[in-house]
Amino acid sequence: MRVFVLDKNRKPLDPCHQARARKLLNKGRAKVFKRYLFSIVLQDRTVECSTVHPHRIKIDPGSKVTGIAVVQEETGRVTNALEITHRGQQIKDALESRRSLRRGRRNRKTRYRKPRFLNRTRKQRWLPPSLENRIANTLIVKAKGHGTRQRCRPDKYGFPKAHAPKRQFFQGFQTGDIVKADILSGKYTGKYTGRIAIRFRPSFVLQLPTQKFDVHPKYLKTIHKADGYEYQQP
Repeated sequence: MRVFVLDKNRKPLDPCHQARARKLLNKGRAKVFKRYLFSIVLQDRTVECSTVHPHRIKIDPGSKVTGIAVVQEETGRVTNALEITHRGQQIKDALESRRSLRRGRRNRKTRYRKPRFLNRTRKQRWLPPSLENRIANTLIVKAKGHGTRQRCRPDKYGFPKAHAPKRQFFQGFQTGDIVKADILSGKYTGKYTGRIAIRFRPSFVLQLPTQKFDVHPKYLKTIHKADGYEYQQP
């Protein structure tokens, strides 16, 4: 996985190796532009004084998973690869649930039969076959959305049980922010990086690949603002 590079005018240059990016950052010649996808800005370089090679994007679209590769034209080398998991099925399930609740409210004795057909699921870490090269460092991107407009939360019978507040921010954080957590005491003492879900009290949910637990916002530092996606580097 290569690092995307911009010149001081925010114009794209050739991607560079991760080790090269670390040296530029340590020497102060570059600054971090974005954590995901990781990009840097060179402070002393412009496109006019650089050699830039043409690149192209290859896309293998799918209903559930889309594969994306950035390929250098001359060599055919894949410099970056992404696997994006969509929310289409999740949105469809939510619409089906809302429809069933509406039907249930109209006629409580009407039985709701869930759809019989289930789409085939692909294996986790699947890479589209049309990509020219296989690389191990594929960035896994999952669409998470930007929250929900649904304010009333019903129970399984369709009756209201809670109402969600309209506010999206609390103590400078938003659900979906990627944070670094430095927990100094307690059961989960240690350093973590993950996605948070806020509550309107000083107890957020820190979501990690294998677990999730509550954490006080005083231990958190935002490294990437919520953009509707979750990123995972294998």
